[in-house]
Amino acid sequence: MSDPSMQHQQARPAVPVLHEQRLDEVLGAAPERGRGRYRPHRVGMVWRSRVFRAGAVIVVLALCWLVILALVREQTGPEGFLVGLGLAVLPVPLLMAAFRWLDRVEPGPWRNLLFSFAWGACAAALVAIIANSFATRWIATATADPASADTLGATVIAPVVEESAKAAAVLLIFLFRRREFSGVVDGVVVAGFTATGFAFTENILYLGNAFGEDQLSGSSGFASVTAGTFFVRIVMSPFAHPLFTVLTGLGFGFAAVSARRHRARRIALPLLGLLLAMGLHALWNGSSSFGPYGFYAVYGIVMVPAFGLVTWLAIWSRQRELRTLAAELPAYAAAGWLTPAEPSALSSMRARGMARDLARHWQPDRTRGRAAARAVAEYESFATSLAGLRRRARHGAVGPDFGARERELLHHLWQRREVAAPALAHAALLTARPGAHHGRPLPTPYGTGNGYGYANGHAYGTGYGPGHTPGHGQTPGHTPGYGHPQGHPPGYAPGAYPPPQPYGSAPHSHRRPPS
Repeated sequence: MSDPSMQHQQARPAVPVLHEQRLDEVLGAAPERGRGRYRPHRVGMVWRSRVFRAGAVIVVLALCWLVILALVREQTGPEGFLVGLGLAVLPVPLLMAAFRWLDRVEPGPWRNLLFSFAWGACAAALVAIIANSFATRWIATATADPASADTLGATVIAPVVEESAKAAAVLLIFLFRRREFSGVVDGVVVAGFTATGFAFTENILYLGNAFGEDQLSGSSGFASVTAGTFFVRIVMSPFAHPLFTVLTGLGFGFAAVSARRHRARRIALPLLGLLLAMGLHALWNGSSSFGPYGFYAVYGIVMVPAFGLVTWLAIWSRQRELRTLAAELPAYAAAGWLTPAEPSALSSMRARGMARDLARHWQPDRTRGRAAARAVAEYESFATSLAGLRRRARHGAVGPDFGARERELLHHLWQRREVAAPALAHAALLTARPGAHHGRPLPTPYGTGNGYGYANGHAYGTGYGPGHTPGHGQTPGHTPGYGHPQGHPPGYAPGAYPPPQPYGSAPHSHRRPPS
């Protein structure tokens, strides 16, 4: 009969990198604390400089916005522009907050989101204004029927032009920020910010024109064109453009998690999402031509169910990210990179938020508290990226830089572990089932070197259990382990995690992780 322990070791997933290289090689290139990612120095032409490229993008988008301002003011007049701007900005914070909430598990960098919003509001809107106007005029001249030209332009030209222009932002981030575009949620969030920016500019134009019509006709109040336009575009359907473009984002998101060997699928999925976005957009724009109740029918039968389905899919994808943390991180905990309680804490949004709050309040002043909370938030984000990277590796959706990226994420985790690991362990205890610690004192991470930490004037035992390095307010010989008598975290079972084995000749110390 085979040894059960050997069966267990064969069944658990191998930890990449750790079994291939010596420990001192893995930690040899650790970046300085506080650096969010590696920033290798690049030598070459000026356009390879990140500063130059960022400046060029900002200049191009700013020029687009100036051209849009001129075009919109020409159509609406100064007063109409100001009214449209004031009304169009109302749904923007709500939509941005909703998409940012969806991205809380693994928050993407704000620079990507701000670029997406600016692209939609400036570049995509300018392309749509110019292309739609040109196409409508050309059709009207060719057919000598301005009414049919307007209908054809709204139902055929506008969906193709606008969705293609918005999809360009998603494509750019997918290609040039591939590390930060790792799944369905990222596609939804990037597409949502892009469409929110586009809708913002478009609403300025529509509401400004409506205000100009009211000035000419003398209408005011609830019977005015401005009130009707505001109700339809801002109250009833602020999610319309985000809904269309999110379909494109879903296509790119599913392509991001597809195996690299499925090249045809990785190309077809974004195209399919774009076609669906164009089709739904065309149906929405053409709803008024279906009779007096066509708009309400399309809104109730198509738009609302589609919005509910996409929302459910986005939230399901968010929960799947949390489940990925619980499934993938125990391998790193078994190797000693994480404490055993961290995978369960990192897979709970409540525990993650509590860990940030604990780290903030455990510090003696606000400045250090904010820095500690930020370190915990970064730790949570890096851990989520690590779990997602490992999951994609299982499905063959990573490139040859997988090992380097994994080492980079492990470095960042280890740099922040001194602050984040105790806070997450404490949060894991507090979010466990009621009575799990049976009135035992809860640990605090920042001690005086004698095995006890202090919080609110009370001393509590600290420690990380057998097999973990001393530190964080713990001295050798004190191993109560998260306040538990045998040094075991909640949910510990004998043999659940194999004992760490040394890699290389590096000794255990507070500067080196256990193997």
